Amino acid sequence: MSVSKRIPSPLFDGLQQMLADEDYKPNLSGASLHDYQHARSFLLSYRGSLDTFNSYRREIERFLQWCQLKNNKTLKQIRREDVEAFLDFCQKPLKSWVTVKVENRFIEKNGLRLPNPKWRPFVVKISKIETKAGKQPDKDNYALSEKSFKVVFAVLSSFYNYLIQEGYTLVNPILLIRQKTKYFKKQQTATTIRRLSELQWGYVIETAEMMANENPEQYVRTLFIMNALYGMYLRISELIATSRWTPTMGDFHRDSEGRWWFLTVGKGNKERKISVSTAMLKALKEYRKLLNLPPLPSPNEKTPLLAKHNDGKSLKSTRYIRELVQTCFDRAGARLIDDNQHEEADQLAAVTVHWLRHTGISDDVKIRPREHVRDDAGHSSSSITDKYIDIELHERHKSAKSKRIKPEFIEKS
Repeated sequence: MSVSKRIPSPLFDGLQQMLADEDYKPNLSGASLHDYQHARSFLLSYRGSLDTFNSYRREIERFLQWCQLKNNKTLKQIRREDVEAFLDFCQKPLKSWVTVKVENRFIEKNGLRLPNPKWRPFVVKISKIETKAGKQPDKDNYALSEKSFKVVFAVLSSFYNYLIQEGYTLVNPILLIRQKTKYFKKQQTATTIRRLSELQWGYVIETAEMMANENPEQYVRTLFIMNALYGMYLRISELIATSRWTPTMGDFHRDSEGRWWFLTVGKGNKERKISVSTAMLKALKEYRKLLNLPPLPSPNEKTPLLAKHNDGKSLKSTRYIRELVQTCFDRAGARLIDDNQHEEADQLAAVTVHWLRHTGISDDVKIRPREHVRDDAGHSSSSITDKYIDIELHERHKSAKSKRIKPEFIEKS
């Protein structure tokens, strides 16, 4: 089989598996093995942040496989034109490199952990609306978004800077690419934040409350999750147990002035303290009542914030939370349709869990000092928080609403 037609096999396992099995080596030799070993060391330097590790692993793995199987070059031999060829390949990868379903990289078989033959570096994804309409993902429709291209540039640039510092290579070929406009469109204004409209959020939170009243045992936790994602701008990964953090009830705590805070460790392995509103505290009390706990947590309480029903241990899967939130979205959408709000319902069908964080930030930055919102959201700078301020867009559209197309004398005639 020719080099270009070989099917890629996963190179890197999960973070915990890689740390536990330091001697694992894929079926590589010579310079390719040396490339792998340097890439492995680079990835493990991000062991403190699982999200960053997973993102970097995806990009580095694709690049190494392309170098070895398609370009037949080592990391030391890569030049600017090779990187451009790789980026072009990412736009239109071979079908044999693409799958329509997310697969685990490695599987357990006969007591051994082996590369999964069904795994592929590229996955076709379709929207929730398309899925509901019965559309199936098609390998011919694979496309890498502009945002994803920016991630590729950033990761590969960091990787080559690391290799230079390690003395493995001499130049960073990514920095030599001048025509980046080929991959990135210039924007006149900042990208619009994906958020729910006021009407949509009203229906969603009201629906969550209705569900909790109908069946407290099943849905009070859902209501608490909705409040936490919106009211404290949490990412879904900040609600589950990870290698870096396990959220507990004791992470809600009161200071000496009687103010309540929530402590979390989020993106980039950064610890942050979030101010807790009266409404959020009320939601916590209602949730704890269902769990037969005192209204408020005791100092250093170790009760899991979200626990499995079967064994009481902390939840580790974001999929379960997504399903709970999606059920609420679906029922809110059905209520919008019943109330003849079809356009709002159609837009709500495309919403994902992360939009709740965006919505909470967008709503609060209108009434709170942006520095306060910035720190609660964990933004690295106020410029990021500024993206959520849409007052200027509101006024711009308002001034344009009464513009005429026809001259006034014609409209009156």
